[in-house]
Amino acid sequence: MSGGEFASLASDIKANGLRNPITLLDGMILDGGNRYRACLEAGIDPVFAQFEGGNIVSFVLSANLHRRHMSAGQQAAIVASAQDWSKSQTVGGDRKSEDAKIKVQDCTLVTSEQRAAASGASLRTQKDADKVAKASPELAKQVAHGEISLPKAVAQVDNKLPKPKTEEVAQETKPEIPVGSCLINTDRLDELQANLKEAIDDNASMARVFESDDKLAAALAEAKRYREQARILETRISGLMNEKNEAVRAAKSWQNKFLKLEKQVKDESCKTI
Repeated sequence: MSGGEFASLASDIKANGLRNPITLLDGMILDGGNRYRACLEAGIDPVFAQFEGGNIVSFVLSANLHRRHMSAGQQAAIVASAQDWSKSQTVGGDRKSEDAKIKVQDCTLVTSEQRAAASGASLRTQKDADKVAKASPELAKQVAHGEISLPKAVAQVDNKLPKPKTEEVAQETKPEIPVGSCLINTDRLDELQANLKEAIDDNASMARVFESDDKLAAALAEAKRYREQARILETRISGLMNEKNEAVRAAKSWQNKFLKLEKQVKDESCKTI
């Protein structure tokens, strides 16, 4: 943390104390480096807790990955940077050897699917982050820190573009575009556009799958035909019910007329007698 974000943390700790203790492992800070610096800044005595054991990488990822607002590319880059690529690449050579088995167990997140599940990013985004981390760990760290977007890092790896010499240069070449009362960072915009393109491509792929499935298309057409037949039958049934009601009313009317005539005939017979 730096700038206003770090200042806010220090102010909160000064006002409310340290809510979450700083985790130590072998006398070193495993989780809570920013909180430790903020305690010193605020003049508050830090509170420490020893690491209770387990997988160190998994602990750090679960404790920090979703703590602050980060883009999917940053999260994917953090997970990719946590992977020991030297071990994972060695495994591919001889899977039958004992060394290879041990190295597979040492790899916290062996597959891209596992890393995507840990980061919360899409599989495609995670694979892009893996590519950057394999080619340039330092570039992956820049993505994780938000100094460069993942799409630009992938382009830099693919095209072998020269890296920015310093962080200051990278920041100077990163203009911001005003939109209304907001400012949108162009790197963030690039990443959002890449995510949008990914979603559009996925939707297009699904559309092609459905369109190419003749059985599904035939079933949908058959269902549509049945719905139309049902609608026609409902209309006919409604018409027949109306006709029935009219017939009942007509029968009652004729019955009343017959009774009336029958009464008149009886009355005339009585008069004649």
